[in-house]
Amino acid sequence: MAKHIFVTGGVSSSLGKGLTASSLGRLLKSRGLKVTMQKLDPYINVDPGTLNPFEHGEVFVTDDGGETDLDLGHYERFVDESLHRDSNATAGSIYQSVIAKERRGSYLGRTVQVIPHVTDEIKDRIRRLATEDVDVVITEVGGTVGDIEILPFLEAIRQFRKDVGRQNVCYIHVTLVPYLGPSGEQKTKPTQHSVTELRSRGIQPDVIICRSDRSISAGLKRKVSLLCDVPVQAVVSCTDSPNIYEIPISLHEEGLDDYVCELLGFDADEHPIDLSAWATLVRRVESAERPVRVGLIGKYVNLPDAYLSVVEALRHGGFVQGVKVEIDWIQAEEVEGLLGAGRLADLDGIVIPGGFGERGVEGKIAAATYAREAAVPCLGLCLGLQVMVIEYARNVTGLAQANSREFDASSPHLVIDLMDEQREVVDMGGTMRLGLFPAKLMPGSAVAAAYGAELVYERHRHRFEVNPRYRSRLEAGGLVCSGVSPDDRLVEYVELPGHPFWVGTQAHPEFRSRPDHPHPLFVALVAAAADRAEGRLPHLIDVSEVS
Repeated sequence: MAKHIFVTGGVSSSLGKGLTASSLGRLLKSRGLKVTMQKLDPYINVDPGTLNPFEHGEVFVTDDGGETDLDLGHYERFVDESLHRDSNATAGSIYQSVIAKERRGSYLGRTVQVIPHVTDEIKDRIRRLATEDVDVVITEVGGTVGDIEILPFLEAIRQFRKDVGRQNVCYIHVTLVPYLGPSGEQKTKPTQHSVTELRSRGIQPDVIICRSDRSISAGLKRKVSLLCDVPVQAVVSCTDSPNIYEIPISLHEEGLDDYVCELLGFDADEHPIDLSAWATLVRRVESAERPVRVGLIGKYVNLPDAYLSVVEALRHGGFVQGVKVEIDWIQAEEVEGLLGAGRLADLDGIVIPGGFGERGVEGKIAAATYAREAAVPCLGLCLGLQVMVIEYARNVTGLAQANSREFDASSPHLVIDLMDEQREVVDMGGTMRLGLFPAKLMPGSAVAAAYGAELVYERHRHRFEVNPRYRSRLEAGGLVCSGVSPDDRLVEYVELPGHPFWVGTQAHPEFRSRPDHPHPLFVALVAAAADRAEGRLPHLIDVSEVS
């Protein structure tokens, strides 16, 4: 039977529950255990797919097309496992399922209530992950203890221990221990109140993770232990870290995984930990000193979490080359003004990420033009590929006013358009290509060299495609469609021969990059950017060099 770990948070949001859960997942996996992870979100949206990035950060996409919370990106990057749509459940999806069952008569006319019907649905979502090949399911409960919308989830995980047995469940509570400058003290009172609130819901935490900007003293640990009724060894100090990939090692040094394994009945002799590979990664991160400046051209740059996976993928691309990637956050709407000021001239590379809507598109097109003309390495992601195609069509192939149907349906040259079968349904909500799709890469192309393969799979999240009616015109003008769908209908990659690195992909490769398995396209981009920074002739790094 799979063991279950539930991670809750108190006092404040953004304490790092997701990173804590991810780090524990890495520690348990390093002991040879099969780990999977899940996020329960209390908001009423059915999924985060329709949320503005300013509301909830980026939308992460799984292999099977699930639009999920960004914490799933942390989970995948740390435990190095591909998750799926069942790994994220929102209150909206829970209630939607319960109401659908009621409408079908599944409850046989009974009064439908939060307990037991909603809580049973939540528990069912947790059980779905506990397959025969899984040893541990780590479930993070979003929000903060005390929030009104979190109550059904707390009740469900309280019941869950009774359902599967006390020895099969561990509750971890992440809380804040603030430092008060005037008094020069760390205060445990917020932690005490948070644990009291959790206990009022019937849950006694087994482990308390104390988040702080400095280490928690042995005396404070004893105080938390006494007042919150947990053993001293179950009070874990987790301090702020400039490098998130250090967190698993810090938590291991605090004894977190040892205590959790003992609590859940995993024999330490049968599951010894091996953190050597992760420690090597951390040393590589810390030794990366050569600066490379990459401009990220987006419209949500005031909230970096909107591009979390892109930033992490860039960092991963730098780790393997001893390069420290410095992000220059550039508002897309301001690009045209910045060109005159010369700000883009200081960049070693450019990334044009995905997005929806017209705002900022002309700035992204201007950035693609600058990168092409100034030989600045540039990677376009999803919408980034589309603006690169629009830019090339306008400025090289002579298709004046070329555009996308998304931005200007009256354009005489819709080089980016809906596929024919999509046009009939777009007004009813449209269709999107979501999840993992294959692509054939052109032998000898830059993308084939980066991947070291000619058939690849990447995750997608988009509706519009390169218009096949313009493909021959674009290729005649020098743009290479270097990756296409297996049926040759859809353009998946474009590139410009002779340029250091001017590559666009219709996919979101950032979602599949891991710190110990960096994505080849980001490795290639950072390599070209590093060459530019150091005045060398740009080249593409072979993916075999980073395996």
